[in-house]
Amino acid sequence: MTSSTGLTGFTGFLVKRFLQAIVVLFLVSVIVFVLLHLLPGGPARAILGPKGTPQQIEHFNHQQGYDRSLPTQYAMYLKRLLTGDLGDSFKLNSPVFDLLKQRLPKTLLLTVLSTALAVVIAVPLGLLQAVRRGKASDYALTGLAFLLYATPVFFLGLIMIILFAQVMPILPAEAPQGETAGELLGDFTGLILPVVTMAFGIVAMFSRYMRSAVLDNLTEEYVRTAMAKGQSNRRIMVRHVLRNALIPLATLLGLYLPTLFSGALVVESMFNYPGMGLLFWNAAQGSDFPVLLGVTLVVGVATVVGSLLTDILYAVLDPRIRSVA
Repeated sequence: MTSSTGLTGFTGFLVKRFLQAIVVLFLVSVIVFVLLHLLPGGPARAILGPKGTPQQIEHFNHQQGYDRSLPTQYAMYLKRLLTGDLGDSFKLNSPVFDLLKQRLPKTLLLTVLSTALAVVIAVPLGLLQAVRRGKASDYALTGLAFLLYATPVFFLGLIMIILFAQVMPILPAEAPQGETAGELLGDFTGLILPVVTMAFGIVAMFSRYMRSAVLDNLTEEYVRTAMAKGQSNRRIMVRHVLRNALIPLATLLGLYLPTLFSGALVVESMFNYPGMGLLFWNAAQGSDFPVLLGVTLVVGVATVVGSLLTDILYAVLDPRIRSVA
């Protein structure tokens, strides 16, 4: 009976979260659609540029359906989205969907590697800070975390390039230029500087979050119970405190996706990494609005999906969430 009730509660939780995600995705599509119509001079003028003649603008508007009512335009826009049609890049003369399909795996590779490195560094640091709270090592690591958090990503990348590509030329200043994620991994030395630069910006946030989560769990009743049973401090920290402290960190990972993309944008631009961030940067410089809006839409969808997966993971790790969500 209990198992059936728990399963029903989890199913209801999943249905509720999926419905919320669908609503948010709809709102994301509406926002991107509105942004398209807020472009200076309208979509046609923004895309064709100042040299576009009135006849060309009229033809473009008719061809793209921009001369119809807004509800009809949105219905056409939504239909194109559902079929994977994000428009065409007039600068690169290629469908936006194809460009994103080529670049997205590369950005995912950079994000996954940097996030994994950040978690591997931040979790032990946060744990050490919590255990040695109020001591010299805690103050030193806290100061370092604040310094990293306050340092812009581009400045970290600049320091990395100067130190390891110029002063001590042991690593290339430019990222690998492979067409696939496998080719990028084949030149792993070229990935080191971009990955480390992006990871350092994440470590500061994650370590502080981990420290707070561990300190919160150390005051819980289950810790005092475990200590009363004679369990060692090491066993309590690893088997109990660490596991529960990682639950909030899982939530942070999902909510951190927009920040990760902004970091990837800067890092990819600095190291000429052929990902979605560099594509967005080049499109911004060339006023390639279809690409800009396509990337914005993909990041919005990825954020919603990441948040949904985080909620599901959170509910799996902590069943109490299902009853209050």
